[in-house]
Amino acid sequence: MYQNAPPEELIALVGRILFERRLTDLCGGNISMRVGDRMYITPRYSGARQLWNVDPPTIISAPIASDEILTHKDFSREGRAHLLVYRSFPDASAIIHAHPSHVLPFCAAGRAMEPVLEATEKLGVIDAIPFAPSHSQELAESVRDALVGKESLIRRHAAVLLLPKHGVFAVSHDLLLCLDAVERVNTNAWCILAQKLMPE
Repeated sequence: MYQNAPPEELIALVGRILFERRLTDLCGGNISMRVGDRMYITPRYSGARQLWNVDPPTIISAPIASDEILTHKDFSREGRAHLLVYRSFPDASAIIHAHPSHVLPFCAAGRAMEPVLEATEKLGVIDAIPFAPSHSQELAESVRDALVGKESLIRRHAAVLLLPKHGVFAVSHDLLLCLDAVERVNTNAWCILAQKLMPE
């Protein structure tokens, strides 16, 4: 049912779910899809101005092969990383950059996350990539480089990265699987943190 929805509507739905489940915040994040040769991505300030109730007509779209989308007045600042990933990995068709509440402590520490649940074993260790400033081409290239060797994860479920001091970056062949992976990683993070409070 959802797989047949127009990309703008599916992206808007996923944005609402991310926010409702505290998988992102008003500060930022972005969601994109590749459909054919085009990229569809949430506009800048989807959190701060649309409160993640994204109006589908505001979703931005342009050919992946051109730089046209970079000149759009509402182009999301982390969209550079999305565009570079789509150009570099033909199996990538969905990306979520988000700020999940329980994952952010790992991002703040720049620390990789081990899977502690069966549900996250398929995603492997969630690596923290080298720090690069937000919105920069350096960050886009760091994300691209960190995904090399994770192509099978993209094809099977999703590859997830931790961006130090920032958030997560998840790449999949399917947007709903990408959403699923972000939630699994957030739950995994909560379990690691909560165990520190458990009595011996």
